[in-house]
Amino acid sequence: MARELGQDELIDRWTLVEAELAMVAGKRGATRLGFAVLLRFYTEHGRFPRSRSEIPDAAVDYVARQVGVPVTELAFYDWSGRTIEFHRSQIRRTLGFRECSVADADKLTEWLVTTVTQTERGAERVRDQLLDRCREERIEPPTGGRVDRIVRSALHRGEELLFARVAIRLSEAVRVRLFALVAAGADDDGQPGGDGDGPAVLASIRSDPGNVSLNTMLTEIAKLEAVRAVGLSAGVFADIAPKVVAAWRARAAVEAPSHLRGHAPEVTLALLAALLHCREREITDTLVELLISTVHRINARAEVRVTKELIKEFKRVTGKENLLFRVAEATVNAGDQLVRDTVFPVAPQAVLADLIAEFKSSGRPTSAP
Repeated sequence: MARELGQDELIDRWTLVEAELAMVAGKRGATRLGFAVLLRFYTEHGRFPRSRSEIPDAAVDYVARQVGVPVTELAFYDWSGRTIEFHRSQIRRTLGFRECSVADADKLTEWLVTTVTQTERGAERVRDQLLDRCREERIEPPTGGRVDRIVRSALHRGEELLFARVAIRLSEAVRVRLFALVAAGADDDGQPGGDGDGPAVLASIRSDPGNVSLNTMLTEIAKLEAVRAVGLSAGVFADIAPKVVAAWRARAAVEAPSHLRGHAPEVTLALLAALLHCREREITDTLVELLISTVHRINARAEVRVTKELIKEFKRVTGKENLLFRVAEATVNAGDQLVRDTVFPVAPQAVLADLIAEFKSSGRPTSAP
């Protein structure tokens, strides 16, 4: 379905230039208008319209006024048959385009594999790159179905090259450790069984962290040690696009060990390596967050404990003046009597201890409020 066009877009995209007007000069009626519409559409899109419905009515009306043909004449233009094929051939020849041959399709596929699909994995983006390349090479794009097949083939082959590139960078020892993570010695849920516990280790590596606690921190440390024990080199993904590695990591995170070991060896190795490469960073970040949260929690608990102690020690002693007067009076009149016999009956030892604590905490002699 054709979309609506604004006046500026009509002028920019559907105005026939002098050379194009010369091309339609020898034609009449519906043939003249149909040829002009085909010519303008091809110039803008690098291909011919698949049907009349792709051409906006406003564009037809605008072109019709330029070539001096009533817009209703387009209804008599034959969109199949010898006339339109001749018009297409004439337009291609004049503009320097050619139909996409088998050799062209193979060349375009190779270009996508080596230049595009190893960094761009989205089918729509690859398709756009393909159409742009066709315009650069002045090749008329193939049909939609053929374009889809070229894109799928290029994406598949491009990923195979990436898998092989990663696998060849892994030492034999690392390969053995990676394959051990999906060994058949355990069930697909990661429960230990048989002779190996590799899938159980893989399940642990893929698991999310628990709540903030010492046990959680110890568990994450164990995960990090398990990842590093595999021995991946830092540069294994040096020239692989991060979004490609992230996509592999996501894929390896959800596939069961049986599915992972069912792939070709290069695919299994690359997916597991991507998972461990990303998880090492993620677990490290988690440990940092856990450490920060733990420190905050310790600080919070320490503040509460200190506050309680301070409140206990800072508790003000009421009636200090009367108490001190009674202590002084009892002391003066005590003579040679013991403190416990003269002072403590007036001011118990615990009360005096609170008074001393208040004095020390204030840093100055107590005074009446």
